[in-house]
Amino acid sequence: MISKWQTTKREKEKDLKIFNLISVERKHPEQDKQGNFVVLESPEWINIIPITTDNKIVLVEQYRHGIDSVTLEVPGGLVEPGEDPRMAAQRECIEETGYAGPNDAELIGINQPNPAFLDNLCYSYLWRSCYQQFEQKLDGNEDINVVLKSIDEVKSMILDGTIKHSIVLNAFFFYSLKYGL
Repeated sequence: MISKWQTTKREKEKDLKIFNLISVERKHPEQDKQGNFVVLESPEWINIIPITTDNKIVLVEQYRHGIDSVTLEVPGGLVEPGEDPRMAAQRECIEETGYAGPNDAELIGINQPNPAFLDNLCYSYLWRSCYQQFEQKLDGNEDINVVLKSIDEVKSMILDGTIKHSIVLNAFFFYSLKYGL
């Protein structure tokens, strides 16, 4: 059985706005191993698959600085301190798209985005019977185009690589396991 390493020192190196860079010293409890590791401390993440009353999936097209390119994704973002992940998912959907459903969104899965160096979870939700109820309320540097696609179109875009954001793919994986795609 694999043993959990013991933390001997944990120090915040830098606040990077959406992450804290943490330096961690750990030692193996039985073997003569120890090392220094980097952990990115992050708030929880959410994403949400909004499905309209006529069975279209609400997607967002936006520029992503990390890859210097425009992507097609489901709405998503960070959970604010003290905020319930479901409420965060619904808030992000409304802010980014203006779409909302009559009932609460359904949790369809939770994943660890990259446990090798990230300490957070990502919650994926499904929100049915959505329709546009609000105007977009974008952050200062957001520029989002709302795109509606059928489930078959989304499946094709996943298979052809148009949609390739890993946590978005995870949301559709959970959706597929629960409901088929």
